[in-house]
Amino acid sequence: MLYICYKIIPPDNHKKMNQNFPYYINRWTILGAIFIAALLTVITLIVIGWTSPRVGADVGFVPAYLTMLPAPTITPNVTPTFTPDPLLFGTPTLAPDTIGIGGYVQISGTEGDGLRIRSAPSINGEPLFLAFDAEVFVVQDGPQQADGYTWWYIAAPYDTTRTGWAASNFLTVVPNP
Repeated sequence: MLYICYKIIPPDNHKKMNQNFPYYINRWTILGAIFIAALLTVITLIVIGWTSPRVGADVGFVPAYLTMLPAPTITPNVTPTFTPDPLLFGTPTLAPDTIGIGGYVQISGTEGDGLRIRSAPSINGEPLFLAFDAEVFVVQDGPQQADGYTWWYIAAPYDTTRTGWAASNFLTVVPNP
């Protein structure tokens, strides 16, 4: 630790002060040191004031982006269809040229005109889309008899929006992939 001794020397003893300098410090030296420390403190506060962010500036704040999620809607009452579990009931085997649920069929015999896939198993059912020759579908329901045709509910395995009823006269059984 450093101890500083301070002793006021009367004016008539200047020579004595110079002889014992390490033990005596002049009061003007102490006042000068205090003045320089105060000056450096003021300069530091001014520099900090110039470099600090201004009040009201948006420095350091990131805007929050909110994503609004729509509320869930009520689903209409849909009658569930029974899908048998193949592990419990076994996998049904169909004759090679027989259309059945879970089998694959291909549109054929439209001579390039395509087959209207309908919303209901009837000629009066609203056409949903046009299926072209060689398109493959999975049979999901049926058979239904109406208007002199046997109707099967088919679905495209690559597009869940392409589903509907088709007359069996324009369906050909294809092997499962």
